[in-house]
Amino acid sequence: MNREKVQQLITALLREIGEDPEREGLRDTPLRVAKAYEFLTSGYRQDIDAIINKAIFKAEWNNMIISRDIELYSLCEHHMLPFFGHCHVGYIAQDKVLGLSKIARIVDLHARRLQIQERLTAEIAHTIMEHTGAEGVGVVIECRHLCSMMRGVQKQNSIMTTSSVLGSFHNDPSTRAEFLSLLARSV
Repeated sequence: MNREKVQQLITALLREIGEDPEREGLRDTPLRVAKAYEFLTSGYRQDIDAIINKAIFKAEWNNMIISRDIELYSLCEHHMLPFFGHCHVGYIAQDKVLGLSKIARIVDLHARRLQIQERLTAEIAHTIMEHTGAEGVGVVIECRHLCSMMRGVQKQNSIMTTSSVLGSFHNDPSTRAEFLSLLARSV
């Protein structure tokens, strides 16, 4: 990402909305915004193999593995406003398991791009399925969208829920039901 170019664009945007980019509170804003977008869109510049970093381990079991309440923050591609919430990931290993931290890193890689929640959910599920060879994968995401809260319909308490189920989570209703019931349990 060309940080200097982004700074110029933010300076122009400030002028266009009627602000003075030279006033005290805004002098460093173009640089701060450029750094923020560099971080918030870092998923475009990351490599999935580097993220996983060989943290796929042989397993002799085919248990259901669930990682719940993974915080996520993303930017909607329609308004470039944040949406945020939790991601829940489950998979049934065949002969490989993924290092626990790698699940959260996969979520972040896909979330740190301009997104729609529906695609984000599917991308996470497909990435885990592809790299683990799992029997099945389930991903559920629950988020609040500032584009719906701050503008448009202005619904402060709405939460969007999306799911993507692959393999046995898609084909076997009892597997899907077990996954969803485990998500509903409190810790």
